[in-house]
Amino acid sequence: MQYPEKTPDRVTVLGFGIMGAQISQLVAASGIRVSAFDLSEDLLSRGLDLIKNGKYGLESSVSKSRITRGAADEILSRISTTTSLENALDHAQFVLEAAVENLPVKMKIFRNATRLAEPSAVLATNTSTLSISQIGAALEPKGRSRLAGMHFFNPPQLMKLVEVVKTKQTSEDTISSINALASRLGKTPVVVKDYPGFVANRIGISVFAEASKLLEKGVAGVRDIDVTMRLGYGYPMGPFELGDLVGLDARLRNMKALYDQTKDPRFRPPKLLRKLVRQGYLGDPKSKPGSLGGYYEYFNLQRPSER
Repeated sequence: MQYPEKTPDRVTVLGFGIMGAQISQLVAASGIRVSAFDLSEDLLSRGLDLIKNGKYGLESSVSKSRITRGAADEILSRISTTTSLENALDHAQFVLEAAVENLPVKMKIFRNATRLAEPSAVLATNTSTLSISQIGAALEPKGRSRLAGMHFFNPPQLMKLVEVVKTKQTSEDTISSINALASRLGKTPVVVKDYPGFVANRIGISVFAEASKLLEKGVAGVRDIDVTMRLGYGYPMGPFELGDLVGLDARLRNMKALYDQTKDPRFRPPKLLRKLVRQGYLGDPKSKPGSLGGYYEYFNLQRPSER
């Protein structure tokens, strides 16, 4: 199969949590080798287990006859893991960061990436809300020209959209390379400007914030709000079920980041969201191992998609 531009034969994924692991699975399934880094063997083992046994993992695909056992083994064989950043970035052609939503952490990662990866390597971040320009603020001009957002949506194995986020310094070659990789992965890339929340999360979090206000005021319950958005607007999931899927801790971090950048009161995290995360309700236990649940477990409700 031909792709619009040359795509790398190896992608380095920095951060092997939920998104990093799932993106690694997606990349390996396209025939590209993956070198995945995280801080401990335990984190790497959790990521590999998610790839094998997660809701959208390889075992699920084999059991549903979407892929053969041999194909699953081949995909897994393309993924290598390491706790050595130097090893992960050695001769790296395409670096995709999927670490925690923390600006100093991401800035440090890319400072190291410009030092250790190939001088021409594409530098992409999967951040969902942080400013790409701020992430690259400490880089030399050449490094900033190679940096852009490559924002996947959860679960990346199913969601077709990739937001390609361009700063004023990002080169056209960088954007072309990211678009080409996204296309090879079977995704639809959409190029947007570096703006708080970009496009999808700016709108999506606004919907979640409004839904939270309606819940707080007692206008409707969690399930009724979600069903309304599913049937009234054709959403595959309502805002609360989607929040449970992506993780309430991640939703809280995203809202905090948006509020810090904009000071817009609509992005101030709701009290109930803070309470749930504080008490260990981090999202749907099927996608967030160790979580007590999400909105649906807290209110003892059945998710609309599980009917």
